Amino acid sequence: MTPNESSYCRRLYELVATLNSPDSSHDVINSIVEGVAKAMDAKGCSLMLMTPDEKTLLHTAAYGLSGWFVRKGPVIVDESMAYTLSGKPLAVLDAPGDEKVQFHRQLKREGIASVLNVPVTLRDKVIGVMRVYSSVPREFNEADISFASTAANFGAIALESAKFYQAMGQDYDSLRQDLLHWRAELGDEWMMEPSVVPGKDPAFKIPPGG
Repeated sequence: MTPNESSYCRRLYELVATLNSPDSSHDVINSIVEGVAKAMDAKGCSLMLMTPDEKTLLHTAAYGLSGWFVRKGPVIVDESMAYTLSGKPLAVLDAPGDEKVQFHRQLKREGIASVLNVPVTLRDKVIGVMRVYSSVPREFNEADISFASTAANFGAIALESAKFYQAMGQDYDSLRQDLLHWRAELGDEWMMEPSVVPGKDPAFKIPPGG
């Protein structure tokens, strides 16, 4: 076992303890994304849940990211997200420069270079994506992907135990209105970029085993 893998094992043990804590579901999920970012020495981490219409993803918890970046708007299910929502992890080495990734300007301004997407799965159904953000170009290895994927599933367990996902579906209209309000306040600079049109020759790096 490499030092990195050993560190990931210790962090997973801590996350299991968090799941068994009396904290609220929001606190548990926030602890998970914080733990993932710190364990992977990443800039940040977020957990996004798919809306009931399965067309967009909304930030549910985030760590290490600025408020304006998190509030930039819902993420459309583009080619990179669709791949992960099919149940497979996906690493994007040059996120700000990839045509098939949304929010290029925002990613660059936030200082994000590479991104790892892993599915959040609840009872064999992918309900969202956990995304790990690196401030430097990074080739995510198998240990990174395995750790992030396991942590994402812990997040799903927390959501299920608190029935948070069901509540999100009920409050979708309210969340959508909040996002529209944020975007109106922030102005044109933060408006969503044009929708990404999937290409036939993806320039993504598929992680080992993906």
